[in-house]
Amino acid sequence: MTESVKFGVSANIQRRIIGALLLRELLTRFGRNNIGFLWLFAEPMLFTTGVLGIWTLYHTNYTPFPLTAFCVSGYATVLLWRNTIGRCGNAVEPNRALMHHRNVRVIDLFLARIVLEVTGASVSFLALLTLLTLLGAIALPDDMTKMVLAWVMLAWFSASMALIVGPLATLSEPFERFWHIFAYLFLPASGAFFAVSMLPGQLQHIALWVPTVNCTELLREGMFGTNINARYNICYVAVVNLVLMIPGLLLTRHVQMTVEGE
Repeated sequence: MTESVKFGVSANIQRRIIGALLLRELLTRFGRNNIGFLWLFAEPMLFTTGVLGIWTLYHTNYTPFPLTAFCVSGYATVLLWRNTIGRCGNAVEPNRALMHHRNVRVIDLFLARIVLEVTGASVSFLALLTLLTLLGAIALPDDMTKMVLAWVMLAWFSASMALIVGPLATLSEPFERFWHIFAYLFLPASGAFFAVSMLPGQLQHIALWVPTVNCTELLREGMFGTNINARYNICYVAVVNLVLMIPGLLLTRHVQMTVEGE
């Protein structure tokens, strides 16, 4: 059997395993009652809609941008990175028994949750964006290509961070608690509540060191157009994502060896 054939067989096995883990995760988390797995998309939409209602009541003049689109774009990015990273923090323990199956690996558990959360956040954002556009609450996006690029880069960042936080939380239970606290403290710096152009000059340069800020800025430029004077460096985000993936994959491999040894 040639190397290419072996790779194809291995890839097909992993695809089937991740698919089975996705179904298991959906049934475990949402069950079959009520609307079932549709909660995966409905929950983020309801959360964003609730926050939008609060902002509309109390922050009418908060930003120079259309408030509805500003709020939706900000909280959609928060739900993407927070849920994707956070869900991987407890991916191994509930599924430890599955490690007895030869073909199931730790990285499969992480990838299944990453795919699930990214899909849920993406569909909910797209559905909410479409609904609000049809209702006339927000204008048509200026450049969908920029929006897709920003979303893909943010999803990549979330996946890279998930491969770091997931293994560390598996190795140390206190780390998982620490991450949840850090995630809440990180919210004000994530770019969801502000545009870089709203900050003083020096703070603008500091804010752009945060990858999520760059992605959010690009996403909003795609929504509002270049007239909002968005600031971002998407090449910087790509480098950060690549750098983060290296320790993430190494930590995942270490956890795989640790789990197998138990």
